[in-house]
Amino acid sequence: MTDTRTIISPVSLYEVLGVQIGADIREVKSAYRRLARVLHPDVCESSADDFMKVHSAYATLADPVKRAEYDRSLVQMGAGGLSPVTSGGGFRNTSRRWETDQCW
Repeated sequence: MTDTRTIISPVSLYEVLGVQIGADIREVKSAYRRLARVLHPDVCESSADDFMKVHSAYATLADPVKRAEYDRSLVQMGAGGLSPVTSGGGFRNTSRRWETDQCW
C-alpha cells in the first residue's frame, strides 16, 4: 500500500514516486508503473489528483531535459534561493512606492 502522505504533500518529485534522487530511468519508470496500478482512478477510488501528481512527476523525471532543469531548481532552492520560478532573473523593484504598489 502507498503512503498517501508522501503524495499529498511531497517535498520533491522524487518523493512523489518514492525513488532516490540519483535513480535511473528504469527505477523511475518502475516506480511510476507501480503507483499507477494502485492510484489510477479506474482501478480504485483514490483521488484523481493523486494520480495526476504521480503522472506529472514521471513526465518530468522521465524527460532528461526536464529532469536536469528540475534538479537545478532543487539545488537553487537548497542553496537558499526563493523558488525555481523567481530565481530565473527578472526585474526586482527594490524601492517600492505606494502609487505603483496599488497597480499590482
